[in-house]
Amino acid sequence: MKSHRDLEVWKMSIDLVTNVYKISESFPVSEQFSLTSQIKRSAVSVPSNIAEGAGRNSKAEFKRFLYISLGSLAELETQLIIADKLKFHSTDSMINDIIIIRKMIFGLIKSLKTDH
Repeated sequence: MKSHRDLEVWKMSIDLVTNVYKISESFPVSEQFSLTSQIKRSAVSVPSNIAEGAGRNSKAEFKRFLYISLGSLAELETQLIIADKLKFHSTDSMINDIIIIRKMIFGLIKSLKTDH
């Protein structure tokens, strides 16, 4: 692997962050420092942890950061469901992206476990 920038899962998670920022602009101003802020932080955490793990010295560390990304992804999914239920914005397409990204991260973890 050359860089985290070569990973499709990193690229897709960057696109997810971009979409999160775009939809959060339509959230009520009263949510700016609460749900909006939390959603942005958890979204940014996904590709950031993929990048940090890829830049580490070992597969074990990379896997650890991938698991952190999975946690952030679960947090983001929960927050987007809340935003959807509060009718701030429809989040169905982003939930679908999260499902795909989650599968890709699990696949990457599996490849790191079996790769010698």
